[in-house]
Amino acid sequence: MKILYHHRIRSKDGQFVHVEELIGALRSLGHQVRVVGPEHVETEEFGADAGWVATLKARLPGAAYELLEFGYALHDYRKVRRAIADFRPDLVYERYNLFFPSGVRAAKAAGVPIFLEVNAPLFEERSRFGGLSLKRLARWSEEYVWRNADAVLPVTDVLADRVRAAGVPASRIHVIPNGINEAEFGRLPSPEEAKRQLGLEGRFVLGFVGFMRDWHGLERVVDFMAKSDRRDLHALFVGDGPARAGVERRAAELGLGERVTITGVVQRDRIPRVLAAFDTALQPAVVEYASPLKLFEYLAVGLPVLAPATPNIREVLEDGVNAVLFDPQDEASFARGLGRLCADEELRRRLGIAARETIERRGLTWRSNAERVTALATMGGTPA
Repeated sequence: MKILYHHRIRSKDGQFVHVEELIGALRSLGHQVRVVGPEHVETEEFGADAGWVATLKARLPGAAYELLEFGYALHDYRKVRRAIADFRPDLVYERYNLFFPSGVRAAKAAGVPIFLEVNAPLFEERSRFGGLSLKRLARWSEEYVWRNADAVLPVTDVLADRVRAAGVPASRIHVIPNGINEAEFGRLPSPEEAKRQLGLEGRFVLGFVGFMRDWHGLERVVDFMAKSDRRDLHALFVGDGPARAGVERRAAELGLGERVTITGVVQRDRIPRVLAAFDTALQPAVVEYASPLKLFEYLAVGLPVLAPATPNIREVLEDGVNAVLFDPQDEASFARGLGRLCADEELRRRLGIAARETIERRGLTWRSNAERVTALATMGGTPA
């Protein structure tokens, strides 16, 4: 099958991981994949931001920036039409973005089916967190692409509810969560060796990986360590972000600076080996419709996980079966759950085994996702 993969990702972060991994999985199945999107992201180092695009967003009034986004779609429409005419794909696969109707319109004009992967309800998200000026245009652009795609692929059932509420028939909605690359998690160092490489021998490691945001509440981990009788606890935060300074400040205030390590951005190929050093993996907070990449990576390593009992997380995890879940509305629940994991070695062992089995049983891999996309395309976007 010939697949035209269409996106507007400019920053090389978790979004790009999804793009790169799915394309790789589709190609491993023998499909020809051509990519239409911003070219410069391919050559950036992992962790790079949107560059001059981010600068424009910071300096321009909101409405002016959003008009530029929509203007890019007009330019992009011509690129997609040319690519379709030259490549003659059997399918256009697009990662959804706001103010970005060009892919759907081009595919429809050319008579090529288009699948739309939806990772977030961006009209809602940007209205809540980033500010949105041209709301009528933004809402139209979102509903237009959702309603006109041949298949819409949200990453959680929670997100699928948003898509259904926008008027998309249930028969065109197929939930495909994020996954892992099995090859990257096949041969890992022992926990002892992984800790030795990081200078954490003899420590009980409370681990987190990802972009550090204030709403993650990572200071709670430091607070827990300060109140615990265990002196071997060590927090290992793999990543960077705006919350880093606050975590470092809290650790210094509590005299725990030497027991908290923040690595900064770590290249993707090193992540599995670093995760192998974790004794307990933390998903301290989550956007309510997300399918967190880190969660699947934790499970792939076979780690006992502490996560919030939100509906999207409960699509994958069950308290006491393959994770410990805490009530995100109860501040003390996080510490109680983490305390259970630190105190009970048998619980950690059992949850770690079940975590890995969850990946295998549910097929939570990029290759399985590519197979699902292929099957849907073969069936014309209709369910089996």
